[in-house]
Order: sequence, then C-alpha cells, then structure tokens
Amino acid sequence: MSDINVNQLLAQIRTMSIEAASKPQQTSQAEQTDFASLLKESIDAVNSTQKTAGKMVNAFETGSSDVSLAEVMVATQKAGISFQAMLQVRNKLVDAYQEVMNMPM
Repeated sequence: MSDINVNQLLAQIRTMSIEAASKPQQTSQAEQTDFASLLKESIDAVNSTQKTAGKMVNAFETGSSDVSLAEVMVATQKAGISFQAMLQVRNKLVDAYQEVMNMPM
C-alpha cells in the first residue's frame, strides 16, 4: 500500500468514527425481538420446510412430472436437518432450564 492510500484510509476511518460517535444510539426493531417470537418463527420455518418436503414427496409419488427425485431428496434432507437442529436447540433449552432450577437460592 502506498502512503496516499494509507492516509485516505485513515481519513475515512476517522470520518466514520466521528459520524458514529455523533449519532444517537437507537435500537432497531430487530434488536428488540423477544425470545419467544424468535423461537416461534424458527419453529414455523421448520414446519414450513417439512410441509414443503411432504408435498414434494406426494407429488413425486403420484407421478407429477414437475418434481424430480433429486429435488425430493434435497427437500427431505433439508427438512430432516432443520428438524434435528431444532431438536438440539430444544435439548439445550431444557438443559439450561434444569440447571437454573437446580441452582441454590
């Protein structure tokens, strides 16, 4: 890097830091999302993935020409993996709950 590029980069960093310091800190709506709604959204996404995979399996079994075996297999694997991930999250939540309940008061 040449000296000109380094100086320009330093000037940009200083400008950005001044702008960041002068702006008031606002929390966006996404940051205020509570845990329950986040969990519900993720469960709904897993449910949607499983329903889509089920529909694709049914379409393939009935001989629909617009669904290939590869698409069905990929959708089924995605549904299985998302369900396993959700199951692991549930297990971790149950473990955390049991640990909190076992804490002495």
